[in-house]
Amino acid sequence: MTWLEVLVLGVVQGLTEFLPISSSAHLRIISEVFFGRDAGAAFTAVTQLGTEAAVIVYFAKDIGHLAVTWFQGLRDPSVRKTPDYRMAWLVIIGTIPIGLLGVLLEDQIQTAARNLWLIATTLVVFGLLLGLAERLGKQRYELKHMGVTDGVLLGFAQAMALVPGVSRSGGTITAGLFLGYTRPAAVRYSFLLAIPAVVASGLFQLPDVFSGDGPSPLQMTVATVIAFVIGYVTIAWLLRYVERHSIYVFVWYRVVLGAVLFVALSAGWLAAT
Repeated sequence: MTWLEVLVLGVVQGLTEFLPISSSAHLRIISEVFFGRDAGAAFTAVTQLGTEAAVIVYFAKDIGHLAVTWFQGLRDPSVRKTPDYRMAWLVIIGTIPIGLLGVLLEDQIQTAARNLWLIATTLVVFGLLLGLAERLGKQRYELKHMGVTDGVLLGFAQAMALVPGVSRSGGTITAGLFLGYTRPAAVRYSFLLAIPAVVASGLFQLPDVFSGDGPSPLQMTVATVIAFVIGYVTIAWLLRYVERHSIYVFVWYRVVLGAVLFVALSAGWLAAT
């Protein structure tokens, strides 16, 4: 892997991880278009450590409070009635679907799921679902209203992002809007829900990313740091954006990108695998 490839993909990961447009799809497409090969699912998983580190730093106070409250609640029954204790459990419960499916479908995720025909389809279909959720969602509820059922449903929505093109944040935001949550609430929960799953996935795939002609440890470190810095800026921007604007811009972007990808594949300009 060249240094140019590492730098470009690090930037792409940081820009796209938190937007509902699928970072894994963008890494797959850009790798194929500009470098003639697939950087691989392992590269995506490890660079996500950088973007998840950005989440941890950005939400350090909230995450620390949730963790402390959860441990206190294990000993003190009175703490178990607090919203923070419930939210900590919802993050844990919501992580289970992607953890189980990620282990069971590991081979398919790293092979068949990275087919560009499938990615083009998921970009368009789940983009339209995101637009429908924005259109029909009541946006009445905040995170304090979330219950176990909603937490599980949002966990399964996140798990769909195991298929490139769906988008982890896009899946959870779409489900959150359909369930009646506000855009900022859906986005914040998406960030919190991703931390355990993405960190575990990145650490699990560290050995794979350095095999074959993949990046060196130094290259991987640089890509991850770039993803962290740009990801941090993207978090701050997205949280401000969704408070004041709809998310239709991401819907149109996904549909256009998917359509262009369909044309490129049909014309033989790109290989699907």
